[in-house]
Amino acid sequence: MKDIWNEREKAFENKYFRDLEQKQLAELKQALQEEQIRQLCHNRCPKCGEAIEAAEFRGVPLDRCPGCGGIWLGPRDLKILAEKDHRTWFDTWFAQEEQAVSNERDLTA
Repeated sequence: MKDIWNEREKAFENKYFRDLEQKQLAELKQALQEEQIRQLCHNRCPKCGEAIEAAEFRGVPLDRCPGCGGIWLGPRDLKILAEKDHRTWFDTWFAQEEQAVSNERDLTA
């Protein structure tokens, strides 16, 4: 009778460790998949998937795609460029936009 209880105890212990190992393996597989996805997507062009290259334009860092020619700026980089080149196409473009908006307001009024 004692052997049956020992066998039952060992069976529960084996099941516990098997379940624990399966859980740990599943977590490791998930972490590995997430890391692979991160590596595949990190520093990739969202438009064409090419690896983007770091570049610099007038002292402002940017990312450039050699495949499609796309340019990506950081959150404040456009403002920095606009302040550096305040009399360039940024002002012209924004002035045209403001003029178009004010013309639309005049027409609707």
